[in-house]
Amino acid sequence: MVDVLLTADRTLMSNYHHNEFLGFGTCAPPNFIPEWLYSYLFFPPLKTSNGQPFMAPYGLRKIEAQLLKENFKVDTVSPNHMGPAIKDAKVLGIHAMDPFGLGPASTTLAFIFKKEPYLAKHFQALLKSPAIKKAKQNGLKVIVGGPGAWQFRYRENAAKDLGIDCIVEGEAEKVVGKLFRAAIAGQEIPAHYEVGIDEVPGLEEIPDIVQPSINGLIEIGRGCCRGCQFCNVTTRPLRWYPIDKIERELNVNLDSGKVKGICIHSEDVMLYGSSNTVPHEDKLVELHEAVLKKVDGISWSHCSLAAVASAPKLFSKLSETILQKQTWWGAEVGIETGSPEVAKKIMPAKAHPFKAEDWHDVVVNGMGLMHDNKLVPACTLIVGLPDEQEEDIIKTMDLVADLKEMRSLIVPLFFVPLGKLKSEDWFNDTKLSNLHKQLLIQCAEHDFRWVDNLLDWSFSGKWYSGIMKDFYKGFSAIAKYKVRQIE
Repeated sequence: MVDVLLTADRTLMSNYHHNEFLGFGTCAPPNFIPEWLYSYLFFPPLKTSNGQPFMAPYGLRKIEAQLLKENFKVDTVSPNHMGPAIKDAKVLGIHAMDPFGLGPASTTLAFIFKKEPYLAKHFQALLKSPAIKKAKQNGLKVIVGGPGAWQFRYRENAAKDLGIDCIVEGEAEKVVGKLFRAAIAGQEIPAHYEVGIDEVPGLEEIPDIVQPSINGLIEIGRGCCRGCQFCNVTTRPLRWYPIDKIERELNVNLDSGKVKGICIHSEDVMLYGSSNTVPHEDKLVELHEAVLKKVDGISWSHCSLAAVASAPKLFSKLSETILQKQTWWGAEVGIETGSPEVAKKIMPAKAHPFKAEDWHDVVVNGMGLMHDNKLVPACTLIVGLPDEQEEDIIKTMDLVADLKEMRSLIVPLFFVPLGKLKSEDWFNDTKLSNLHKQLLIQCAEHDFRWVDNLLDWSFSGKWYSGIMKDFYKGFSAIAKYKVRQIE
């Protein structure tokens, strides 16, 4: 019997066919593909043993590790296999990524398909499940945290309606123990707990995961030094994990026998070990040599165009090392705008060590290096930034046109008020101008141009390649039709 169960909704308990790009499919709403087929294509369920998944979201594994460190009796379980365990548990901890579909990708896809996205649907369905409702009647406390915790500030009654006792917002390693301990003891816990700056954990206070993470994702650092005003991460201090800590978490994944490749995670992998916006060659080379001698493949969670453009020889050197194990790799990349004027206002350090006035050229040069070195970026653009003018949209469209021959996905996202811009108004489809709509269509056409090539690369050498590619290409064709209907 355990005191604490940890879980996440159905869309997060998936390995996405070992392809993080497919995880974006969870941001889409139910559509023309039957739900059973769509979920298999984009977020197939994880395999389990006695209700416990062989791997789980990295953030959930961190909380699991912290609670175990503090001697809690805890299990991480699949949302579909809580079974008898939840009857005896005193606290249920839930990891939330996008609980109400308010994230940038979700709001954009909800506009196109006119429905609530799968992420939100499955999160809310989990909280409304009969098993949890019955356990709540018997005294179960529910605590929710994760990257999507901020969304409860915009859904004031949601926590009560869903039976949630406490929302935890921020890096929680130093606070989860006291919250879960109070909940188990039947003491009062806060409805919303925002982690203070003095409660952010230092490196020595962040525990190593003890069970495998989805697709072998492991952190190499936290925080960001670029200070973009629209981002929450820039409010957190910059910390880089030492190589031995990274290797310990790498070994946890590899020793499970369930993970062959990994994803190294930070807000900018190219800045690993650096205290500023200039890449640290020795640290980056050491990191990649240490990881690649043990794994079959690697991907990066995020990297910046400025860091890549500032160190072309180093980037090519890293690429050469990576491509000895695989034919390509991916990363999420923020373009955000094509307007140097907007860049200068809200993200001046995003271009460092270059000037914000040169942002267009920084993007083109960085993307060109990625194309030549077979890094496939999933790029974000923010639609509807505060004070954006028509000429800014036109400059963004000009930039997208200049990226036509560069292998990539470019995803336009509606502005969401986060970071230093959290007091600004949301951008929604009622504010779309004709130029905005043209930009959305332009990005979609760019993506459709490259999607077949990316699918060929993604499924190369797999026995089910032909069948799977046909399904995804069919979805792409219908999505293309839907985008072209935007008026």
